Amino acid sequence: MTELRLRSRLARLSRHDLALLLRAFGVLLWVRLNLFLHRTPYLRGKIAQLAARAPLDPAPAAADLREVVWSVRNAARFVPVGSCLTQALAGQYLLAARGAETTVRLSMPIAGTDQAPAFRPHAWLMSGRMILLGGTPEELARHRALVEFHPDRPDAGVPVSSIGAPFGTEAPPS
Repeated sequence: MTELRLRSRLARLSRHDLALLLRAFGVLLWVRLNLFLHRTPYLRGKIAQLAARAPLDPAPAAADLREVVWSVRNAARFVPVGSCLTQALAGQYLLAARGAETTVRLSMPIAGTDQAPAFRPHAWLMSGRMILLGGTPEELARHRALVEFHPDRPDAGVPVSSIGAPFGTEAPPS
């Protein structure tokens, strides 16, 4: 995208949307830097601190989910190596700041699927059974869950034996 087109698109955003985008960009850069420095426990601790401020809502407002998903997806385009893990952790951080309960799920493609030839772990941001970031329910069905990270348990991930059939069946907020 040319600089002129980018400026034009940014100029059309409301102040609220621009603030969301800039906040997401800053959080994505912060997450990316900490992942690069192998400071995942530090990131998990910061998310847990936000979660500890007040009880997390297991059914957050759709508007909060939509805003954070939109801002993370769009800001990630401008973050070097804005990987699925970077986006999932940034989204979890931003939603924890809004009091929303989410889970970051790490998975691997199931052997025998079109995605399985290489070692390709993947990260998903989930709210209940809804996939917020990471892909579609069809893609999730072709993965085997390895571990989940919850904001209220920063010390370690919770191993997952398998993905339940109904998981990820809800449509993400649009």
